[in-house]
Amino acid sequence: MKFKSAIKPYRAAAGGWGSLEATTRFVIDSKHALKNLRNLMRMNKARGFDCPGCAWGDDNKSTFSFCENGAKAVTWEATRRFIDQQFFAQHSVSKLYAQSDYFLEYQGRLTEPLRYNARTDHYEPISWDDALALIAQHIHGMDNPNQLELYTSGRASNEASYIYQLFGRMVGTNNFPDCSNMCHEASGSGLKRSIGVGKGTIQLDDFDKANAIFVFGQNPGTNHPRMLHSLRHAAENGAQIVTFNTLRERGLERFADPQKPLEVIAPLAGSISTHYYQPNLGGDMAAVRGMAKALLETHRECLARGDKGIFDEWFIAEHTHGIDDWFAEIDKTAWEHITRQSGLSEQQLRDAAAIWQQAERVICTWAMGITQHKHSLNTVREIVNLQLLGGHLGKPGAGLCPVRGHSNVQGNRTMGIDEKPSAALLDSLSAHFGFKAPREKGHNTVEALAAMLRDEVKVLIALGGNLAAAAPDSPRTEEALRRCGLTVHISTKLNRSHLVPGRDGLILPTLGRTEADIQATGRQFITVEDSFSMVHASEGIGQPIADTQRSETAIVAGIADAVLGKDKLNWQAFADDYNLIRDRIAATIPGFQNFNQQCEKPGGFYLGNAAAQLRFSTPSGKAEFSAAALPASLFGDLDAPFALQTLRSHDQYNTTIYGLDDRYRGVYGQREVLFIHPDDLAGLGLQEGDLVDIETVWNDGITRKVSGFKIVSYNIPRGNLAAYYPETNPLVPLASVGDGTGTPTSKSVPVKISRSALKTNNRIA
Repeated sequence: MKFKSAIKPYRAAAGGWGSLEATTRFVIDSKHALKNLRNLMRMNKARGFDCPGCAWGDDNKSTFSFCENGAKAVTWEATRRFIDQQFFAQHSVSKLYAQSDYFLEYQGRLTEPLRYNARTDHYEPISWDDALALIAQHIHGMDNPNQLELYTSGRASNEASYIYQLFGRMVGTNNFPDCSNMCHEASGSGLKRSIGVGKGTIQLDDFDKANAIFVFGQNPGTNHPRMLHSLRHAAENGAQIVTFNTLRERGLERFADPQKPLEVIAPLAGSISTHYYQPNLGGDMAAVRGMAKALLETHRECLARGDKGIFDEWFIAEHTHGIDDWFAEIDKTAWEHITRQSGLSEQQLRDAAAIWQQAERVICTWAMGITQHKHSLNTVREIVNLQLLGGHLGKPGAGLCPVRGHSNVQGNRTMGIDEKPSAALLDSLSAHFGFKAPREKGHNTVEALAAMLRDEVKVLIALGGNLAAAAPDSPRTEEALRRCGLTVHISTKLNRSHLVPGRDGLILPTLGRTEADIQATGRQFITVEDSFSMVHASEGIGQPIADTQRSETAIVAGIADAVLGKDKLNWQAFADDYNLIRDRIAATIPGFQNFNQQCEKPGGFYLGNAAAQLRFSTPSGKAEFSAAALPASLFGDLDAPFALQTLRSHDQYNTTIYGLDDRYRGVYGQREVLFIHPDDLAGLGLQEGDLVDIETVWNDGITRKVSGFKIVSYNIPRGNLAAYYPETNPLVPLASVGDGTGTPTSKSVPVKISRSALKTNNRIA
């Protein structure tokens, strides 16, 4: 497959004709256009299936409830291409390893269980019974339960996740590394410490009621495009949209609704951001601190004049704790420190503060641009601090909104996929199922990889995902996977992780979200939870490509039955009837009473949020102000000339590469590019299109370097760089993680760049 490469600015708005054209192209390329058009009409609808992409909520109003990237996710999954034993007989694992990530997944759906043969370096067919027996054999051969790692992708349903965590805890481990460890851990941990609940406090319709929306560190045009509809509606209702994002992103500037015919055929678009600030990578905490400092000065000036202050004094007194310590920390923070670290001027931050001050109802929303830094937890808490000043919790049109990535990553955590589970969850499971749940903290993703490198892991089971491509420090991650006794990947398509198997390896083919799930008691549905704590039923409609594929729920139940038997539970009954799983969830997880009955509600049901009701499960019983100091330096004593962030292209979702274009950033037919400020480019004596090597500045003696990246001038602050992952994941040190989160610092990697010895880059095919 060859692609025409080019760098050319994209002048149009996000959405519009470009989005419609791209959607049509992917539907046709799926080789089953009519089927996928029918699929798209049922996506995010009652008695339909939930989008397998992002976790944005459904408004249940639109005729077409999908976006361009949701359509890509559906058509990518529902392709009629497939690979079978003939394909694997022709291609060794070593040969496949040399191919691109795009090539691997483009081959089509996995259709039968496969076992790695280390002697021949090929995957070979294995029966389901033999595959499950092999897993049981390896687990029974472990020295202790903590030699088992149970990884989970955010795609997994509530039902599959629930019995997966139950299985692991009955084996005796809390080792549940998951994709949330690598993305929004700072959101969950920071919110829990500040307000007692690790989720956002708003519902989707709050966007229509807000006076101001502050958008931190996210690019919804690519990562969650349906959010642009909500932002545009809010702007049309008069809300000020204030964006803090290091790169200038088209989706945060202008948006043409592809569901409005006039905006498709005419150059019409609505503005999104009324103010757009570009902080340094890692500078958002300093930016929020600057806003707070400006607001505190104004508040004190009002009080000195005998006027009423600008903060919600009643809310602060009644519902918060610790404000004096935070104010003392603000007073100690110099403006020079704030402006240097944020990269924004004092006047810019005062202007942003004035917008917040004038708004009666404020929403703060953020994503991974906030959560993948060393000090991310404190950044999230600083955003919460700002909202507490104005009492922007518990009222319509105001609150906190972390925008999750994968479609059920929040639901996974609700179901108990958590390496540090609450005592309440463990007590509930133990009492209901009659076993002693383990209490020892388990491994997060980085800790699991470190344990593999120490040869402490005998079995890895991955419920979805692509750990080798998603995790940092790629060569070390791949080495970690190869050290396992057995790796088991439950997958829809071939991916990078399958090509670095343990000493023994299995691939188990699973159904996708779009496909009908028929079990012994008939057609089944699953459920997912979105970013707004809404739980939706999801029922696939497409015919599976092969009868040898099994649902994730059935696979997990089969593994549990093979390992644990039927002494305590009839696992097969769970696979036969998912209603039985939901009955157990209702009995053990708060908020899911009458779960099966609630699933009948069109549009789903709301789990509720205690903090939104001004009930705070914190030590003080109130919302806690955080008094963390700004970091003295983002990179400590490391002397790095640049900070790099890894990010997605527009033809990408997480590690899935749908194509090689990044339309909104003007990149076509290639991925190994490096975005840089034009003055930095000139200062290095380089020209647009030159090839460079990128090397991490770190202190552990390991060289981390990628080569042959094409320089592209972009609207990004000086000293800041951006490039796509997984291509630049090798640059992120495994030990570089967020304080209190364990999340890789993929949005602030200290690097240096140099002219490459390569003359051409041929790796775009």
